[in-house]
Amino acid sequence: MNKRVVLNVLGTVIKFLGISMLVPLAVAVYYNEPGSMQIFAFTAILSFLVGAVLEISNRTELDELTSRESIVIVSAGWLIAALVGGIPFLLSGIHPVDSVFESMAGFTTTGSSILTNIEIHSKSLIFWRSMTQWLGGMGIIVLVMAILPRLAFAGRQMFQAEAPGPMKDKLRPRLKDTAQILWGVYITFTVLEIILLKYAGMTLYDATVHTFASLATGGFSSRNESIAAFGNPQIELIIFIFMFISGMNFSLFYRTLWVERTSLIKDKEFQAYVFIIFISILVIALELWRYGETLFSSFRYASFQTVSIMTTTGFSSADFNLWPDSTKMILLLLMFVGGSAGSTGGAMKVVRVVLIIKYGIREIYKSIHPKMVSPIRLGETTVPEEVMAAVLAFFALYLLVFVGSTLVLSMLGLDLMTSISASATTLGNVGPGFNVVGPMANFSSIPVIGKIALIINMWIGRLEVLSVLVLFVPSFWKK
Repeated sequence: MNKRVVLNVLGTVIKFLGISMLVPLAVAVYYNEPGSMQIFAFTAILSFLVGAVLEISNRTELDELTSRESIVIVSAGWLIAALVGGIPFLLSGIHPVDSVFESMAGFTTTGSSILTNIEIHSKSLIFWRSMTQWLGGMGIIVLVMAILPRLAFAGRQMFQAEAPGPMKDKLRPRLKDTAQILWGVYITFTVLEIILLKYAGMTLYDATVHTFASLATGGFSSRNESIAAFGNPQIELIIFIFMFISGMNFSLFYRTLWVERTSLIKDKEFQAYVFIIFISILVIALELWRYGETLFSSFRYASFQTVSIMTTTGFSSADFNLWPDSTKMILLLLMFVGGSAGSTGGAMKVVRVVLIIKYGIREIYKSIHPKMVSPIRLGETTVPEEVMAAVLAFFALYLLVFVGSTLVLSMLGLDLMTSISASATTLGNVGPGFNVVGPMANFSSIPVIGKIALIINMWIGRLEVLSVLVLFVPSFWKK
């Protein structure tokens, strides 16, 4: 593994993060926040200089990166992003571990927070908090590749390591073009949602913050009570629509517009995505209605929370911690399913769940007809056995990490539901859980060891398990 190449690319990423700090710095200037101006100016200069030194001192010709180099760059890049992004929180007086927790929750679009009172913090810090989600939603490395041609040329393996889902969808032969298309779609939806939320009654600041969080399926809000603070069905509807969009495969929008008009409705993962959401909304709404809510309120809250949890956004329009146990169980299961491959959503992804179910059904039939040859299909596409093996390996490792982190939290004295939901929500990059970490609470009461475990959970979940776990295999580092 060429260390100079790795350090050079990581230097570029750090330098990019430093430049990104200029945006919250501008917000601090606009709202006349002297303390925040100093914090973001210092962090921007420090990050830019450190990144530039790493980049220049390790200048080398970038050829196609090896698989090992790409995995190290992507895994270390996201960890470094959380550390650099946490500096403004640290300089604002927040505990070091809490600062990294908040930053990691941002970049991984998890949305789990340790801030007990969001509204007392400066507008620029809360803006940066949501901006980290927007940057992390489509992928930091993918964004850098869209901007820098030299990384796009060398970054095929990096794209594979960072892009979510078992099968990577390249829209164009050149990775730079693919990255630019994905970010072009992302930015278009961003501008559109800001305009609509502003029209619905939000201030430009709140509209931008909530757009960043909803399109990235992150869930950070500028209000303590999240979306419930606005009490506006029109705002909920707009955010509901864009959360739903963000849970879909972004490449499908491009294919539907420019390749084949029926790409979206023909896509089997999209059909499963809609079906799961529809059934979940129906069941939860009927349960809420049965327990005393009006029919309109039942469907209103069920629709918003189902899509919020399914897409791993984590916004709250109601305190679902108070809902019946049956509805909480459905939401817990949705935390594991997540959005579509190629979306900004987290968790296992709909396509993997579909493939695992198909695999299970096939094995049932094979137990009856041992000589049966039945390849697994996704629509008209035959899924190769090596892809199926990778899906099953991902599923096993995902559950292993979940069980491990749940055990750690329960050993720290947390109740079982808190431990299970905190592990599921951080590993799936969802946000809120139940009980102690419910939608109207936060993660501040979790012990330090537990917070570190959950930081690792968020990191592992965003990079789809394997890219992080392989770093702990000794043979990975051998020549």
